[in-house]
Amino acid sequence: MKRMLAAALAALAVAGAAQAQDGPSRLVTVLTAPEPQTQLMAMVLTMQAAEQGAAPHILLCGPAGDLALADAPESATAGQPPRDMSPQGLMQAIMQQDGARVEVCAIYLPGRGEGPEVLLDGVGVAEPGAMAAAIMAPDARVMSY
Repeated sequence: MKRMLAAALAALAVAGAAQAQDGPSRLVTVLTAPEPQTQLMAMVLTMQAAEQGAAPHILLCGPAGDLALADAPESATAGQPPRDMSPQGLMQAIMQQDGARVEVCAIYLPGRGEGPEVLLDGVGVAEPGAMAAAIMAPDARVMSY
């Protein structure tokens, strides 16, 4: 009996290790932080994950939603050290290079009294049900800032 239990545990350990090496195929980055450095670091890690094979999906809510504006505030567009990259600039690079899906929260634009025409090309408005499904997907990892 002990041998069977040991064999079963060993098989589970091997299967778990193999799954961990493969990792999730999608990354959902939920960004709400107002600080440009935090926003930029979220984009840096999202880009790194994309370069390692994860399909990126970015959700911008609250103050971070400003990254999606065509006429974004300086906090979104000003370069940050050490490479003088802005949060919005890196987000756009991720969209272009890695095909990231970028969306603002469903309540972001109504809260501003504006419509989707103020957003950058390629940025959409998240549908709550679809976003919940993306977050809950078994092949997704969620990072939240």
